[in-house]
Amino acid sequence: MLAQQKLRIIVTGGAGFIGCNFVRHLLRETDARVYNFDALTYAGNLASLSDVSEDPNYHFVEIDISDASAVDEAFKSIQPHAVVHLAAESHVDRSIDAPANFISTNIVGTFNLLQAARCRYMSLDGVSRESFRFLHVSTDEVYGSLGDEGSFTEKTAYDPHSPYSASKASSDHLARAWFDTFGLPVLVTNCSNNYGPYQFPEKLLPVVILKAISGAPIPVYGKGENIRDWLFVEDHCRALATVLDKGKPGETYNIGGNNELRNIDLVKQLCEILDELRPKPESYSSLIKYVADRPGHDLRYAIDASKIKNELGWQPIMSPASGLHETVLWYLENEEWWQSILDGSYRLARQGLSRAGETL
Repeated sequence: MLAQQKLRIIVTGGAGFIGCNFVRHLLRETDARVYNFDALTYAGNLASLSDVSEDPNYHFVEIDISDASAVDEAFKSIQPHAVVHLAAESHVDRSIDAPANFISTNIVGTFNLLQAARCRYMSLDGVSRESFRFLHVSTDEVYGSLGDEGSFTEKTAYDPHSPYSASKASSDHLARAWFDTFGLPVLVTNCSNNYGPYQFPEKLLPVVILKAISGAPIPVYGKGENIRDWLFVEDHCRALATVLDKGKPGETYNIGGNNELRNIDLVKQLCEILDELRPKPESYSSLIKYVADRPGHDLRYAIDASKIKNELGWQPIMSPASGLHETVLWYLENEEWWQSILDGSYRLARQGLSRAGETL
């Protein structure tokens, strides 16, 4: 689809972590006109797209997707050929403290986009109608927690445990319902934990890196035994482009990095990379501090990504060691980007304890 015509693609949440990397990927790899929908909440940062801001194929639209009328007007103006829906409130800890924001953006916002996309789709005919796509990007957290063995497949029953994962599960069901009920050509992806450049410094990797280089304690929840599958963000962007181009409407595709790690092992790897790139007299691992676990913390996530590999030909190409090294190096070399965030209201304070003022 991407190679057939000059497309107009809406990317929601394009100023966020995955979104900015995906916008950049589209501009680099296609000739599409890319419309970045973002409300510029705390995690939306246009500085993450400063290198493409003057690209004639890039267009920023400041919009809150929970505003149905604004979404409708934007769709009528742009008349998109495809929508890639990445906009979401995405931090589990924040969902514990302020779940209403997650309901508004992740559920109501998705509904508004689906309705606007449906109206657009119904107005089309011929090739434009056949090629229209709505790609809904979700998370493996909707599946709940795994034991010591097994992996999430596209057939795994949903079992969300946090307000965040419950809101994403709801939006997934809405997206699939709009395919089943209205025939909207919806695709759904569920990905594992992303990492890489431009990740807002509230998630595990940037928190570890920035705490370490500042000499502050590095927080590890519980005993650090929770396991996640880590996916380099550029690999994820390639996967999304592949699904948009080759995926079958109505299908779900799991996207994983084949890189399971206990949190404590990941933290120690990051410390070893920092020991190499910015050595100090004492290893950064001496800063590790175990803190109270997150309420309802899922033990293990693991993705079976064989479907997208076998049916669409995608698999991750970044090795875990190279991806982590590249990520640490990016944060060391781009202090201006993250320092401008820390100079604002966010100070790496812990969320999700339902007690104001508690800091990691």
